[in-house]
Amino acid sequence: MRAGIAFLLWVASGLAEASDLRVTVSDGSNQPVADAVVYATPLNPPAPGEHKAAIDQVQRQFVPRVSVIQTGTAVSFPNSDNIRHSVYSFSRPKTFTLKLYAGTPASPVVFDQPGIVVLGCNIHDTMVAWVLVVSTPFFTRTTADGGASLSGLPPGDYLLRAWNNSMTDEQPGKALHVATEPLSPWSLHVDGRAL
Repeated sequence: MRAGIAFLLWVASGLAEASDLRVTVSDGSNQPVADAVVYATPLNPPAPGEHKAAIDQVQRQFVPRVSVIQTGTAVSFPNSDNIRHSVYSFSRPKTFTLKLYAGTPASPVVFDQPGIVVLGCNIHDTMVAWVLVVSTPFFTRTTADGGASLSGLPPGDYLLRAWNNSMTDEQPGKALHVATEPLSPWSLHVDGRAL
């Protein structure tokens, strides 16, 4: 089955050094897509930095279920449930296993390669989460209405992409040029295979 994601974009000029990008993500039926990841990668991406994030386990669910982080981010996996969990990934960008534990493991997991990482729990098969690791600091997730904003984009050339957990692969994206003048509205359509 093929699923589509369409983007309606516009750039509002902000300061002379940066612009804001408003993105609306909808599916092939023109319905808003919540929790889609939208990101703009500069053609010359910055070097990975040291960042921190957390993915909790609450009521036998990963929270958040969909995350986006920059390459080099150290992710902690606190367990807020009163039962033990394990966390694992067999995904190519980051393969790891945290054996059964309560509380928070002493060492976070560093996600040092870009790509899609699927998380699971060896004890609770219904626990699943997705982490999209991107080589850019310019990323966000859409709200319930499918809208998202990327703020503070410096002038330059970017590759604009969107992804959500119904897609098996990242898509090629669309070239975006950010200047100090406002850009006219334009749209982008991305197809993905449903899992």
